[in-house]
Amino acid sequence: MDYIEKVLEKLKELARKLIDAILGPEAEPEPELIPIPVDERSRRRHRA
Repeated sequence: MDYIEKVLEKLKELARKLIDAILGPEAEPEPELIPIPVDERSRRRHRA
């Protein structure tokens, strides 16, 4: 049983290498956006 697990692990590693070679490395997650406070009162005055 241990032999089968080792073979599966090697296959997973090979598959990862193939995918990286074809599609490029894994995409990094986008950084979270930082909310910027906006003064709504001044925006309303300029629109009118």
